[in-house]
Amino acid sequence: MNQPTPRVDPALAAGNRRRLAAYDARHFLWQLDGGVATITLARPERKNPLTFDSYAELRELFGQLKYAEDVHAIVLTGSGGNFCSGGDVHEIIGPLVRLAAPELLMFTRMTGDVVKAMRACPQPIVAAVDGVCAGAGAILAMASDLRFGTARSKTAFLFNRVGLAGCDMGACAMLPRIIGQGRASELLYLGRSMSGDDGAAWGFFNRLCEPDHLLGEAQALAAEIAAGPSFANGITKTMLHQEWAMTIEQAIEAEAQAQAICMLTGDFRRAYEAFVAKQRPVFEGN
Repeated sequence: MNQPTPRVDPALAAGNRRRLAAYDARHFLWQLDGGVATITLARPERKNPLTFDSYAELRELFGQLKYAEDVHAIVLTGSGGNFCSGGDVHEIIGPLVRLAAPELLMFTRMTGDVVKAMRACPQPIVAAVDGVCAGAGAILAMASDLRFGTARSKTAFLFNRVGLAGCDMGACAMLPRIIGQGRASELLYLGRSMSGDDGAAWGFFNRLCEPDHLLGEAQALAAEIAAGPSFANGITKTMLHQEWAMTIEQAIEAEAQAQAICMLTGDFRRAYEAFVAKQRPVFEGN
């Protein structure tokens, strides 16, 4: 077995590794426990809408998570019995109707960059969706890796209800891959709500939970992921995303290269040694 390098050069680590336990969130809540970060959208009086500021902070935070060594899985949720009502009508929608084209493109690129950053961060993201999950909120759930919902979840890609196209923040690329072309087309053309039961039957939700247990179950799943081989999990997430644009032949070769890299990790060796000793492996993420 190849032995892993015992340490990373400090100069290299200084620019590429950081700890986010003390991250001071300004526009949502942040908690880190046992390698699981919980991001809570916390404007319950308005069903947790997004603002220009919260979009920008989410973009920056998910970008930083690419370098975080103390975060191994993420839970994204909302407070007060709802997930996210989308862009704030007064703080985003109102100002948008007064902006010129260059500023509008600045905004739409910023919102798209949130999804790009979510997909590029190596940590799997579990969305815990209760109640209203609309517009950009539905996009945040869609861009997560796994989704837990409740029977009272109402997920709506309601862009056409406000005179816009359904092709927002990657919806036309990602949603059909999750629930199928026909069902995605129905939601994007009509802007109607997808119930929790429909979401579970269509594969949007991995599981439906009781509202009081939703966050706990999502955090428990995230903790199970965080206890696994985090480097390898990051490779899995990367390949799940990148292989959308590959042929089968390209995907097989890319996976061969990715898996060979994972075989160099200490976690691969630890799993083998634990198997030989008839023990459960304790992964360290390297």
